[in-house]
Amino acid sequence: MLNEESARRLLLPFGLDLNSTQLACLLTYLHLLTRWNRKINLTAVRDPEQCVTRLFGESLYLARWVELRGRLLDVGSGAGFPGLALKIAFPALAATLLEPVAKKRAFLKEAARACQLDAVEVRGERLETFARAERTPGFDAATSRAVGHYDKFVPCVLRCLKPEGSLFLWLTHEQGGGLAQIKAPIEWQTPLRIPLTEKGEIWCGIKKGPREPR
Repeated sequence: MLNEESARRLLLPFGLDLNSTQLACLLTYLHLLTRWNRKINLTAVRDPEQCVTRLFGESLYLARWVELRGRLLDVGSGAGFPGLALKIAFPALAATLLEPVAKKRAFLKEAARACQLDAVEVRGERLETFARAERTPGFDAATSRAVGHYDKFVPCVLRCLKPEGSLFLWLTHEQGGGLAQIKAPIEWQTPLRIPLTEKGEIWCGIKKGPREPR
């Protein structure tokens, strides 16, 4: 099992500055993920060192450039990446995790409990159903990793974001290239290139606010 020193070494390429409490939380999460992954298919990444770099490192890399505050919506959370992992970097963040698979929801709840992460809500609705039920856009940011069908996904998730809210997507370079073609009130920023990957990028879009009256 990895220790704090080895985890810190594996995260060096991402330029992260995690304290001992955050690293201890990461290792607790990793141990639980490894154990549960033997019974249910949470993620195809099995090697603990690769879990640190490919799952935690790639998710937490956003924290090097952006400070998340308020409410976060993570869509298709799976094993908790990036949404639950980002709670390690931003403990005050209120995170809502959407995951339709019951076994994965059970893992997310157990991971949040084991890591003593409060203000984590795990929901079973799909995005379309959740967005319809949201009477007012209440989220400051939304995240998702490889959900696909972005032409439908982006307009739907924007309904949950406040004006000027941020959408962060973990994509390949080719996937990100098609975002500009989507008709939606969003302004895309220059993507962040993810270390240790050939084509991995984090795309950030800012939801456009209502037009000022003339």
